Amino acid sequence: MKKILLYIVSVSMTLSVSIAQARVINVADHGIVPGKDITFTLNRLIDEIKDEADVTLFFPKGQYDFYPKNAVEKYRDIANHDNGLKRMGFPLYNNKGLTIDGNDSLFMFHGRVVPFTLESTENVTLKNFKIDFIRSFHAELTIVERDVKKKTFVATIDSKKYPYIIKNNQIFFDRFEQLDPIGSNIVFDPKTKSPVFNTRKYSINGLNTKVTKLSGNRLKFENLGKSTPPPIDNVLVVYGVHPTSRLVPGIHITNSKNVKLQDITVLDAGGMALIVERTENIHLNRFNVTSGDDRMVATRADATHFVGCKGTILMENSLLEHMLDDGINVHGAYVNVDSYLGDKQFIASISHFQQMGLVFGEAGDKIAILSRETVLPFFETSITQVKKINEKRFLITLADVPATMPKGPLSMENLTWNPDLVMRNNTIRENRARSVLVTTKGKVLIENNYFNSQMHGILIEGDNKKWYESGAVQDVTIRNNTFVNSGFGGGAAYPLYASPMLTPQQRIGEGFYHKNINFTGNTLESFNGLIAFSRSVDGLNISKNTINKSTDYPNNLEYPAIDLHYSNEVTINKNKANGFNEALKINKSADTSKVSVETNKGFMF
Repeated sequence: MKKILLYIVSVSMTLSVSIAQARVINVADHGIVPGKDITFTLNRLIDEIKDEADVTLFFPKGQYDFYPKNAVEKYRDIANHDNGLKRMGFPLYNNKGLTIDGNDSLFMFHGRVVPFTLESTENVTLKNFKIDFIRSFHAELTIVERDVKKKTFVATIDSKKYPYIIKNNQIFFDRFEQLDPIGSNIVFDPKTKSPVFNTRKYSINGLNTKVTKLSGNRLKFENLGKSTPPPIDNVLVVYGVHPTSRLVPGIHITNSKNVKLQDITVLDAGGMALIVERTENIHLNRFNVTSGDDRMVATRADATHFVGCKGTILMENSLLEHMLDDGINVHGAYVNVDSYLGDKQFIASISHFQQMGLVFGEAGDKIAILSRETVLPFFETSITQVKKINEKRFLITLADVPATMPKGPLSMENLTWNPDLVMRNNTIRENRARSVLVTTKGKVLIENNYFNSQMHGILIEGDNKKWYESGAVQDVTIRNNTFVNSGFGGGAAYPLYASPMLTPQQRIGEGFYHKNINFTGNTLESFNGLIAFSRSVDGLNISKNTINKSTDYPNNLEYPAIDLHYSNEVTINKNKANGFNEALKINKSADTSKVSVETNKGFMF
């Protein structure tokens, strides 16, 4: 009994010390209040508490404004964005146990300010706030007239929300002291708040298009080339050109551990809403990306993106909609082997211009060497040393190398930094591109979600040719999800598409890239009758799914419902197709083996 009492006293003292150390700071006590620029004052407060653990910064509810004039500035390498000097609203470096509690406040940013930067943090929580920008990083124009024969259209624009100039019949949008031409563009339907069906035929070439100002807020667009003028009342969204169109993500997290994002809404960002690099364990709960009432579109790029992480990425109860790219992308990175110096040393280089400065690996990380021709690994070892040469290249020393170094182009992949992914009870919809991209060797569970995106529903890819996103999957379960009209952008866009991206010089045939993918118990509302496409997959189970005919878009049964190429150990059982005028096709290529097809209602094989 005495030992028990001593234990209780000890635990109570420990808890008391912990509670005593957890300090809540009301930012109003430090002059941080709505109605003025709080950037400098907040940056100073953050600097004052940087060495103190377990602090909560509490914001009384209101709108807090951030301006770039007095914001902290540092050069930042940001994956899948444009590197450079970044000014920051919340520069959080090396914080431990910090909580930012916005108390349902709005954080409004006036210009090129990255709202949140987390670098080398641990146990940090961000919660209860909205992020928005006073002016967007894209422009929206409403179509009011069109002449299909002459290939012209007239659009209206709010010049206060989207300021612009016209020079030599070319339009340039003023995005915080940067003049952007039309660049990338897409057409949205205000009735659905989604990209219009087959939107590619309305894409215009900004360099060739002639723009003339008419009376009032009207602009005339001519010289559309092969493009069709967008339908009346639709919205043309234009968002700039690389490499200066992804300058300002909403939240950037690097080299951190145990991060939680809860009850956050991102209404706009000049890049991705959330970009996370080399971070262990992150939990998103009610993390929402959506457009405000005054805009059609939310963020310039992906809602969420994770590069070279580990531990667990958990996303639940979140809404991701109206962004101009994917809902979530989880992957690693392939780096090129430029030369072998001998003595287990290599010069390697970052492969994509928007990955410059990426931390590929550190001493102790396990890596694979692979052929860029087959995109398959052939040797595993570990890193003993990495020395950065510049943003693009680094010197890497390995513990072991093959007895004979193979000829031909080689790459490396980090095997240590591959996270598990759990997604449940999320909605991803009405966006350009895909709902989910995932290439990680960790365990993947995607269940009870709602997906409605312009391109593939879930893309399991990996490529050593374009974005160099690594991570051939080994254990994926996709179950009890709802897919609605996947692929309304047109073409062969599937709810599930699993295949590496290959160049004409790359090839399959010496092994399989992806393994063990289970697609079960899902419900698909579909106008095109598509379910799954596979290439270079060993172990694919498509079972107990129901696909119902949708009339939301033009009927199109041009492609096989299930299309198998160079795959092995495939099971297609107990699927049901309802409401289609003809049986849905299951196609198998000659190099696909061990396929079991049984009891599929409404299908033909």
